[in-house]
Amino acid sequence: MSTLMIEVASEEVALTQAISSLERETPQPPRYLFTTQEDLLDTLTSHRFAILKALAGAGPLDARELARRLERDLNAVQADAQYLIAIGLIDKTERGSLHFPYDAIDIHLGWRAAA
Repeated sequence: MSTLMIEVASEEVALTQAISSLERETPQPPRYLFTTQEDLLDTLTSHRFAILKALAGAGPLDARELARRLERDLNAVQADAQYLIAIGLIDKTERGSLHFPYDAIDIHLGWRAAA
């Protein structure tokens, strides 16, 4: 099972974690980083997150089939999918199908109460 870890972390923290992982010779899972919780929540709207969930483990799907599965308007699904493609969360195949190459998503917001 292939899981994409989506998390909130600074580039500095992510780099430190990657170096530590290399030094310990332990592989890191695939990751997608947001620098703030607000960026993550603004980007992964409920509709866009639903697209990721529908594509997870499904293999390539055309936009019409994805819209049918999500019970949403085709144009709206295409607009959200284009956004996810532009930021690199999903891929578009040569045939124009949408693809999310993971079976699962693990989201880490990384917030703590203020001191």
